Amino acid sequence: MSGKLIEMREKFPNTHVWVDSCSKADLEYGMSVGCVGATTNPVIVNQVLGSEMPEWKDTITELYKSNPEATEDDVAWMLIEKMGLRGCEMLRPVYEKENGACGKISMQTNIKNYHNAEKMAAQAVGFSKLADNIMVKMPINEAGLKAFEEATYRGVSINATVSFSVAQAVALAEAVERGMKRREAEGKDTSKMTPVCTIMIGRIDDWLKKAVARDSVAIDPEALEWAGVAVFKKAYKIFKERGYRTRLLTAAYRNIHHWQQFIGGDVSMTITSKWLKVYDNSNVEIRNYMDDPVPQQWLDQLDKLPDFHRAYDEDGMTVAEFEYYGAFVTCLEGFFKGYEQLLQQVRPMQFGSVLK
Repeated sequence: MSGKLIEMREKFPNTHVWVDSCSKADLEYGMSVGCVGATTNPVIVNQVLGSEMPEWKDTITELYKSNPEATEDDVAWMLIEKMGLRGCEMLRPVYEKENGACGKISMQTNIKNYHNAEKMAAQAVGFSKLADNIMVKMPINEAGLKAFEEATYRGVSINATVSFSVAQAVALAEAVERGMKRREAEGKDTSKMTPVCTIMIGRIDDWLKKAVARDSVAIDPEALEWAGVAVFKKAYKIFKERGYRTRLLTAAYRNIHHWQQFIGGDVSMTITSKWLKVYDNSNVEIRNYMDDPVPQQWLDQLDKLPDFHRAYDEDGMTVAEFEYYGAFVTCLEGFFKGYEQLLQQVRPMQFGSVLK
């Protein structure tokens, strides 16, 4: 195989690319172009069912038969685990080659528990016991930070999500450090723990576009394509300066900047197969862009927007304010809708051949 992604992998092996999917076809393609990880959540599982239902239909029906008291929610989570474990096995060669530093798949806890730290941490620990190359996603809000510290202390490699700001990223990194130190104080191993913090760069751009339209602000549209990049680069600089053990991860791709501007960094990027193909076939020069500053002309434009400062400034939001940021609300709403759509696909399978 040859292409820009393989070239990047060869020149910058510490810039990791994951495939933002758990479908068999996407994982196979992603690994062929150098991806070293993968992402799943109920929304993604719902999307995978849309293309792989013939493969999973009998499995779902059998889950109902084997668990006669199970609700559709119970079966949905059994399915989520099965898809995650398939991804674990596909990534196993990478995991073993990289001695646990790569080759993991992220699984997301039940978004309905986003206010319950105890339930999120318990589910995170449960997921981590399914396989040694599983990471666990939870949202960065007040309860999430408590869950991240506890799950880290209990040996879980976490992946923080529903994250859009420097303030969230820093709070998460501090929570992970507390969990790591508690674990180390008891002589427990942390050598194969690989915590990451997602910043959903495209969703930052999406939200600011809505805010600009809402507030009738005159701004160059190109500036809005750089907002997520600016937030991520600001967080990256802070993480490097403070030596946090959490690795930053980009997600929610919308344009070429969302890949190009992070080439060369000690970062991970979770990218859908659609955008992987766009980037792989691009004419982008593969060099270190991570240290390039965001053009001042775009920062000057973004400076007009209060919601940009909430995401960009380290003190832009308090912990209590995280879940009231517009991008957090819209993302959470999408996760709720995606989960309900998954249940709608799983529900009819309990009736087996009756509906054929």
